[in-house]
Amino acid sequence: MHVVLSGYYGFDNVGDEAILFSIISALRKLQSDIVITVLSNNPESTEKTYGVQAVNRWKMKEVNTAIKNADGLISGGGSLLQDQTGMKSIPYYSGIMQIAKMNKKPVFVYAQGMGPINKGISKLIVRNTLNKVDHITVRDEDSKKLLESIGVKKSIGLVPDPVTGLYGSSFRSEWLEGAELTNYISVSVRDWPTTVDYKQKIVAGLDQLARHGETIVFVPMHGEHDEKTSKEFGELMKEKSMVAPSDLSIEEKIAIIGQSKLLIGMRLHSLIFSSIFYTPFIAISYDPKIDAFAKIAGQPIIGHVEQDNWNGNQLYEQSVSMLENRDTLGAKMKATIQPIQSQALDTAKMALDVFAK
Repeated sequence: MHVVLSGYYGFDNVGDEAILFSIISALRKLQSDIVITVLSNNPESTEKTYGVQAVNRWKMKEVNTAIKNADGLISGGGSLLQDQTGMKSIPYYSGIMQIAKMNKKPVFVYAQGMGPINKGISKLIVRNTLNKVDHITVRDEDSKKLLESIGVKKSIGLVPDPVTGLYGSSFRSEWLEGAELTNYISVSVRDWPTTVDYKQKIVAGLDQLARHGETIVFVPMHGEHDEKTSKEFGELMKEKSMVAPSDLSIEEKIAIIGQSKLLIGMRLHSLIFSSIFYTPFIAISYDPKIDAFAKIAGQPIIGHVEQDNWNGNQLYEQSVSMLENRDTLGAKMKATIQPIQSQALDTAKMALDVFAK
């Protein structure tokens, strides 16, 4: 079997690369000889990293040829169908699905997080596209409700994020071992346009934690973008902190976050990395997908970057409380996450079943 994967791949975003890594791993676990072609922003890097075929996602002739020669298209995972960060994502990813349907190829929507979808034209495109695909799966209840509200009539399955299918115990970090770090709090931050000074709120909480004797380690999830933001946070802090290298592998970043005592995180997949180690986390929300996963994992959201109703002292007190009850919280998270981990492989089986028809 030959499948094409479409997503936000080849952009040095650890969250999306972890999704790709997870989907490839699941497909190969079920069918070891499967041929996979990824539509990538950086085909050479994608081929080298994952041992797959890859084509330039922007060269539509190559994309069309790849899909034409495949047994089906997987769209996802990740937050592909949204117009919050710009108006190009929905037309692009919908267009890829439409190319597959024009080539009479089945399309499987794989554990996507939908929205926000704000514009009328965006809703129209998504509705018309998804009503023609073969199978839709989403990663949270809010995504399902959103699609239903804009008129998607196809059956919509609720499945875990692909990354939850990974098991933390298999990951190691040479950087972590070299730095001899064993007792620390990991932090994942990103830049976000808002009138609320959320950075100072986070910094105030981290400074208190550092004065409490905690080691603070920032983990950039989106290459140079998050590295720049992490360093900015470090400079704003009065106390000492560390920034992990932005070019570490997915496996290393999973290990750094998972082996920490606690994660304070903005990026969705930092929260998921934490969860597969059953490491408690505190979420800082900028998007509904953060709220949705925190709810699934049973972990607190301290505040939203666009709301001024929280502060650094609350972040500090929540962190101290969770650190004091870490073993109990970890056991509770394990009971919540373990069943989800076993379900994640089922999504790949659904996709293969659709393509085998």
